[in-house]
Formats: sequence, C-alpha cells, structure tokens
Amino acid sequence: MKKIEAIIRRSRFENVKEALLAADIEWFSYYDVRGVGKMREERIYRGVMYDTSSIERILLSIVVREKNVEKTVRAVMQAARTGDIGDGRIFIIPVEDAISIRTGVRGDTSLYNAETEK
Repeated sequence: MKKIEAIIRRSRFENVKEALLAADIEWFSYYDVRGVGKMREERIYRGVMYDTSSIERILLSIVVREKNVEKTVRAVMQAARTGDIGDGRIFIIPVEDAISIRTGVRGDTSLYNAETEK
C-alpha cells in the first residue's frame, strides 16, 4: 500500500477530483493548506502592504493498493498540470498497514469493498 500526497492549485481541484473518480479512485481526503514557494513579494493595496508569498493550495491524501499507484499519479498529474510554475508536487509514501474500523479487516483489502471488486 502507498499513501499519495499531492499538493495542487485550488483552481484545479475539481478537475483532479473528476480524474480520480474516472480512474476508480473513489476515496480520498483533502485539506486547504498554505505554503511558501519560490516567489516572495509584497503588494500595496490602498496604502496597506500585503505579503503575497503565502500560497493557498489543496493537499490530497490518498491511500491505494500497489496496483493503483501509477494510475492515481497519472490522473493527478494530467488533471493538475497547467504548465506554469506552481502546479504542485506529488509524494508517494509507504503504508505499513490499514485497518477498517467497522469490520476489523487489515491490509490492502481494508481499502475496498471485496464484494464489489471489479
């Protein structure tokens, strides 16, 4: 199992969500996050100085079985890419175990419903 964390532009979230659903990745979490990128600048608006170096992004957290890693990464990359600086990053992290709270099932079978496996 792997955990895929993707930091993407807020404006691309709906595209990424649709791409993941089309790739049969139906369960993931997302969070509003802020970060600092390479661009650091201050802007003045109505006489007040604002720091615009803090960037608003979405952090996706997706845990998948080994066989779904590449299609998940492809879906995120294709849907999130604009070609401009600041498109984001993808991190792939090993997951030691997963446990379904409802059933107690452990391992990668806890990530999907065995009765509906395609």
